[in-house]
Amino acid sequence: MKPLKEYAIPFIGLKEGKHHFDYQIDKAFFEYFEYDDFNDVNVKTELLLEKKSTFLELYFEISGIVNVNCDLTNEPYDQSVKGEFKLVVKFGDDYNDEFEDILIIPHGQYEIIVAQYIYELIILSMPTKRIHPGVEDGTLDSDILKKLEELSPKDLEEKEETSEETDPRWNTLKKLLTDK
Repeated sequence: MKPLKEYAIPFIGLKEGKHHFDYQIDKAFFEYFEYDDFNDVNVKTELLLEKKSTFLELYFEISGIVNVNCDLTNEPYDQSVKGEFKLVVKFGDDYNDEFEDILIIPHGQYEIIVAQYIYELIILSMPTKRIHPGVEDGTLDSDILKKLEELSPKDLEEKEETSEETDPRWNTLKKLLTDK
């Protein structure tokens, strides 16, 4: 896979201080990563790169809307996403990305590619269970919801009441607990 050029930041020519980068993320960005869980994507990414004499600090901030399918009904809906992430880039002998928020790159490197970090931030900002807002407030009219209600177990309360009635053979054993 060829890296995305617009997400490569050549920091070697930048002066010390803060530098601001904006990216508009769409579905084509996720197609590059072969991720197809999203129907449509409209996420704004703001990146603040602070160059210091011996290291770089990157502050990622995302906000936008991702169109996904509901886990219950498979109906598409717009899920809002928001997130932030701080990354420290240090220079060392070898490339090392073992740590979550620290990246070590070789001394001769002149640019950093931020596409992977933006991708991961958007994915991790999504809720684990994606439920259509219409399901939660009861306004969604869906055939799948009707079928789920039809197939849901009924008379749960009656079964709980009958399970509390115990077998009389256990009553003698229960007396042992109370007759200390």
